[in-house]
Amino acid sequence: MTMVLKASGLTVERADGAPIIEDVSLGLDRGEVMGIVGESGSGKSTLALALLAYARRGVRIAGGSVRVADTNMLELDTATLRKARREVVAYVAQDPGAALNPMLTLGTLLTEGLAGSKAEKVVRAREILRKVGLPDDEAFLQRRPRQLSGGQQQRIAIAMAVIAKPKLIILDEPTTGLDVSTRAKVLDLIRQLCISDDLTAIYVSHDLAVIANVADHVTVMYGGQVVEQGTMQEVLATPRHPYTRALLNAVPSLQARQTLRPIRGRVPAVGEAPNGCIFSDRCDHAIEACNTRPALRLVGGTQVRCVRPELAEAFEVRPQAVGHSDRQVANNSAVLQADGVNAFYGHRQILFDVSLQVEPGRCLAVVGESGSGKSTLSRCLIGLHGNLTGALSLDGKPLPLTVDQRDRNARQRLQYIFQNPNASLNPRRTIGQSLAAALANRPEACGNRSGAIIAEAFERVGISPHLAMRYPAELSGGQRQRVAIARALVANPAVLLCDEVTSSLDVSVQASVIELLRSLLADGLGMLFVTHDLAVVRNIADTVAVLSAGRVIEQGDVYKVLSAPSHPYTQSLLANTLQLPTEAIDVPTIARRQSAAGSR
Repeated sequence: MTMVLKASGLTVERADGAPIIEDVSLGLDRGEVMGIVGESGSGKSTLALALLAYARRGVRIAGGSVRVADTNMLELDTATLRKARREVVAYVAQDPGAALNPMLTLGTLLTEGLAGSKAEKVVRAREILRKVGLPDDEAFLQRRPRQLSGGQQQRIAIAMAVIAKPKLIILDEPTTGLDVSTRAKVLDLIRQLCISDDLTAIYVSHDLAVIANVADHVTVMYGGQVVEQGTMQEVLATPRHPYTRALLNAVPSLQARQTLRPIRGRVPAVGEAPNGCIFSDRCDHAIEACNTRPALRLVGGTQVRCVRPELAEAFEVRPQAVGHSDRQVANNSAVLQADGVNAFYGHRQILFDVSLQVEPGRCLAVVGESGSGKSTLSRCLIGLHGNLTGALSLDGKPLPLTVDQRDRNARQRLQYIFQNPNASLNPRRTIGQSLAAALANRPEACGNRSGAIIAEAFERVGISPHLAMRYPAELSGGQRQRVAIARALVANPAVLLCDEVTSSLDVSVQASVIELLRSLLADGLGMLFVTHDLAVVRNIADTVAVLSAGRVIEQGDVYKVLSAPSHPYTQSLLANTLQLPTEAIDVPTIARRQSAAGSR
């Protein structure tokens, strides 16, 4: 094997000298994939950019070395570094929509950095398009990014990264937000490129199941430090650091409903790290010896930064399974019902005769691939989609189809929680002001009563009232999502419409949001939960409706649908849902695939 990446003692600091990542070392052979995991704020993306010899404004690479093949990235001048970032190491960003120039054709995007004649560039562009599973005809080359689906845009971003045949590719959360089928195709593409082109890759993600299915090695980051590092099976199937175990305890299972365990506290901000073990203030197994900073040491083939990794077997591996559902309907009346809903964009029909009901104290999940009509359905229910037919009812009474025709009571009793809390919270309002604005249409909430209602909402979602004076930018992603839920709760709703509210969250934050939503269901709220994550569905929903091309193709009890799906489409969604490795599940990593294929 030929070593392609060797990073040693890599340290990135803020301008005041506070370390963002500290003394990080990585090594990868040709054709291998390293997964970098950890919560937001752990230093994953900073590390990925440092491997490109890049640091954001106000940050500098303070020490260490990065060698890719025969190139020392940190010693290159500006012109040579620019060339190396194309021909030696390439980068794929999380959001291809933001990374692709919307004014350029796909042909120009692919070939603008290549050397050679125009004909040679086009030949190479068509070759790489075929490799990533896209059309290679002239009509496709003349398209622009806005004319592609999200999955196609991500494939183009990967094609742009590999077209110059770099030695190393760095992928920063490239499948976040993609549905299970599209994600499976993108991951399979990455595997095939690593095998066919001898491509070495760094894959940054907070999704441990994705890392388990694509990586040969795993590096777990926390607070800017490497806390565990080893082979995928060693780290994810038999973890030795309490933080790695805590991350795994927060991951929902597709096989059974579980009590998920969020990690208490939060990742320390830059400059706030404790003097001893970086994880000690959140660890349930900390002892006095943890007040001294531990070094990475080899334990059973895994590098671990812990004073007592030998006690790993005593730590609980998986969350405790709970019953299928302990929520029963007090009566058979639906709080929200849709009958024969058809929705259109212009003359194009998107939803076809969709009927469903949301019951008090129970959760209906709506699942399907991107473009299946999930979000359009939720917009129809909240009254934000004007071009539709059919009938809606709330509390057994007819509900006007559009929000402008609904009375104040109907608008209050249906509340919508968006996928991205950053886009739904006014950045110029404090958290308290945002919740107060949501109370404007409740006459009974005027005066001193509004403060009590806001405080109660904060308590229900587990947010300290002291955060009321902060702005959204001063909160973590999980806190912002909890604030968005609290803003919906102050309206005293009967039904929450949740549109992909956990899709971009860290596993620990996701676990806390799921447990919060479970508690709200126990309080009697009805819920419609739109998602593409079937493991989340298993852990929160009572019933599930599967949408395909705008039609409900399967609907029923969540246990029956996910355990014994009758429709081939539902079966394919389950087949494409990724799982973590266990002693019983051996995920074939790229290196083992290569060995089996005789590629070495």
